[in-house]
Amino acid sequence: MTKTVPAPPLSPSRARRNVGLLVAAQALIGAQMPMIFTIGGLAGQTLAPDPCWATLPISLIVLGSMLSATPLASLMQRAGRRAGFMVGTLGGAAGGAVGAVGLVQGSFGLFLAGSFLTGIYLAAQGFYRFAAADSATGDFQPKAISYVLAGGLVAAVVGPQLVKVTAEAMVVPFLGTYLAVIAINLVGPVLFAFLDIPAPPRRVAGQTGGRGRVALLRDPAIAVAIICGMVSYALMNLVMTSSPLAVVGCGFDTGVAADIVTAHVLAMYVPSFFTGHLIARFGARPVVAAGLTILALSGGVALSGVALEQFYAALILLGIGWNFGFIGATAMLAQAHGPEERGAAQGMNDTLVFAGVTLASLASGGLMNCSGGSAAAGWAAVNLAMVPFLALAGGALIWLALRPVAER
Repeated sequence: MTKTVPAPPLSPSRARRNVGLLVAAQALIGAQMPMIFTIGGLAGQTLAPDPCWATLPISLIVLGSMLSATPLASLMQRAGRRAGFMVGTLGGAAGGAVGAVGLVQGSFGLFLAGSFLTGIYLAAQGFYRFAAADSATGDFQPKAISYVLAGGLVAAVVGPQLVKVTAEAMVVPFLGTYLAVIAINLVGPVLFAFLDIPAPPRRVAGQTGGRGRVALLRDPAIAVAIICGMVSYALMNLVMTSSPLAVVGCGFDTGVAADIVTAHVLAMYVPSFFTGHLIARFGARPVVAAGLTILALSGGVALSGVALEQFYAALILLGIGWNFGFIGATAMLAQAHGPEERGAAQGMNDTLVFAGVTLASLASGGLMNCSGGSAAAGWAAVNLAMVPFLALAGGALIWLALRPVAER
């Protein structure tokens, strides 16, 4: 039998320094994700043997993230956050390099392999928010999570603008973008060298060290947090992955698609400056409920037409809904497990979340390109697909709220 000996709490200055480093990582290294999500489907469309597989590169990124989440969580539980984040930047650089070779050789298979390796970085980036929670206590914890995700504001501006500069900079389309991705990942080792998060709690003989994965999943609060996080992230990915294809398919150019992605990613992260304060004041569950409602409004706007302003409005609402839903679900999860359970709970959460995102991104290309005779019909199919999953998450949240307090 073992018990957990927790690390002493961080001083406020150390906690804020760690959060600052994680914000910088989200802002700078994280810029690669809006870059890749902007051009991944477009590049895939030029390489894929069938347009229905255009978004398969995005799906492979998410699949790589899903399969990497649990091993990375275990590594961080044993060796600390820094080691896991270093592995993430290595995966991102390798993914950019293999993707670049695939573009040069016109190989869809190599391009997919590079996308899969990029998923290692995406999984590591997902743990930035948990690392912020590790550093913080009390009311600062949801704010720390929110601030780290707010670092995506810089990524939202830098990433798509780099696409504009690099996408057609070389003879091979999009090659310059993938070379820029390699360079961005080189920032990682410099930033993470200064990260100062205590080692994970160690165990000594005496008591159990926490619940196993099955027991964690049976906890209603953890189960509902995972469902809401999975639905928020998967639906955001479903619609965002298709949006460049829809925008270009409806007669606009790649630069316009990049601008819409910029607006979307800004909407994902701008609310982070106050989402944590809202959670501290009202609780995580009302914020998640607001996020699911806004995601539904996004789908309604998208179904109303394909004019430029409708694309902008739908993608902006999509970003805000994701922010409330995903940050709220993350805060719910962080409040529902002990320090000794964080590796199991966080790894299981991100594995299941990215499993849902993988399925969403796989469905996205098929719905967009193969479910109607036009880009507008495909875009409508993508947005209608949100309905049952929003009902699932909303129902789970209501079920949790109606349970006796002692059982939540």
